[in-house]
Amino acid sequence: MTAVEADIFPTKLIIGGERVDAASGAVFSVINPATEETIAEVAEAGPTDVDRAVQSARSTFESDAWRGISARKRGAMLYRLGELCQQHGDELARLETLNNGKPIFESAIDLKLTAETFMYYGGWADKIHGETIPVDGPFLNFTLREPLGVVGAIVPWNFPMSLAAWKIAPALACGNTIVLKPSEETPFTALRMAELALEAGFPAGAFNCVPGAGTVAGTALVEHASVDKIAFTGSTPVGQEIMRACAATVKRVSLELGGKSPNIVFADADLDAAARGALTGIFYGKGEVCAAGSRLLVEDTIHDALRDKMLERAKKMGAGDPRNPNTRLGAIVSREQMERVLGYIESGKREGATLLTGGERTPVNGKGYFVQPTIFGDVQPAMTIAREEIFGPVLAMMTFTGGVDGAVPLANDTIYGLAAGIWTRDIQKALRTARAVKAGTVWINTYNMYDAASPFGGYKQSGFGRELGATALEVYTQVKSVWLA
Repeated sequence: MTAVEADIFPTKLIIGGERVDAASGAVFSVINPATEETIAEVAEAGPTDVDRAVQSARSTFESDAWRGISARKRGAMLYRLGELCQQHGDELARLETLNNGKPIFESAIDLKLTAETFMYYGGWADKIHGETIPVDGPFLNFTLREPLGVVGAIVPWNFPMSLAAWKIAPALACGNTIVLKPSEETPFTALRMAELALEAGFPAGAFNCVPGAGTVAGTALVEHASVDKIAFTGSTPVGQEIMRACAATVKRVSLELGGKSPNIVFADADLDAAARGALTGIFYGKGEVCAAGSRLLVEDTIHDALRDKMLERAKKMGAGDPRNPNTRLGAIVSREQMERVLGYIESGKREGATLLTGGERTPVNGKGYFVQPTIFGDVQPAMTIAREEIFGPVLAMMTFTGGVDGAVPLANDTIYGLAAGIWTRDIQKALRTARAVKAGTVWINTYNMYDAASPFGGYKQSGFGRELGATALEVYTQVKSVWLA
């Protein structure tokens, strides 16, 4: 029987390898967004708890228990953690679905990428090294690539399992220790992974987990003088606040922030494939995806045909119980976020966009924070729904003329630059557009593809630094130059 089936949930902080209550005794309620029912009460970390976690991580980082572990053995522990995630896959996927409201089939996909991320960086751990440099004079000059120290990782509620792994895995592979602050909306899988890390052999204090409010626990972690780096995924405004706070202690920071990603469909595209891809781009994850293709830019000559194909499909995408394997649209993560999404829908109506489908709350069995798949037409670039990140199942359709020269300025007309999609049968057009679009990831004739080996991150106000791939190792290490006479 899994932990979920037994109604046993991870509810305590993980500090120094122990499951502990918050120093204040405070707890917060975790709500199932599909039923609006309280799942469990979880210990709520405050500044004292964050300090304990950071001190534990620091002590472990400086100890022989951590420094004495070879890179190869660290890699083996990471690989083992990936295996344990696979072995507990059903449990973790159920926790994610109960906590976030996403369909169970999506949680299974997240679990697969989570496990693969730990395994991928397990393979990198003993391949992080410096180089020998030919300098003038009778000297031997070489570099060492060393860990930063204590890494504070702050992750949001939309992909709490996989986004945590994207930070934990490369940080540990490089020899750092971790304090993870998951969202108070979705703490379960983060806490469970911290427990599994102990089972994988990581020493106490290498991986600590302190769920709590961003304004309290998150702030305490960012401002802590013994934290060497903050890795953050979340909104652009919060990322800006973190940058300002990190300046006080000159700690390193990497930011994966918001997006308003364009999905560009040219007239020569396979319209059936483009319709499927556009719907996946915005409705997968209930639209609670930083890289969501929330702006659909359609060449004018095929606009109506593509619109009709999409509406036919969208109207069949009903919300349902996220635990049902056949459900494709889950619940918005919280009442607050649902009301935010509905507010954007109302703004689209007020500003003159045409509501083509959806636009309403749609409870399942009378409960839950469900919002219909929503598509707006006649959207103008200056409208709020075309400029601000909604983080919900709301698509803004826009038209362009003039091929690549017409599409690219419209695609780049945003403060964000996280991702983009391109749909065309012309490879030259595809590559020309991919080069011109200002985005960290560009998908051609597909959307929402990720791999542990492929770097991910943003341009412009979508952040800086890269997660995944070999590139991520750079943001968790520092280089020392050594001269020998």
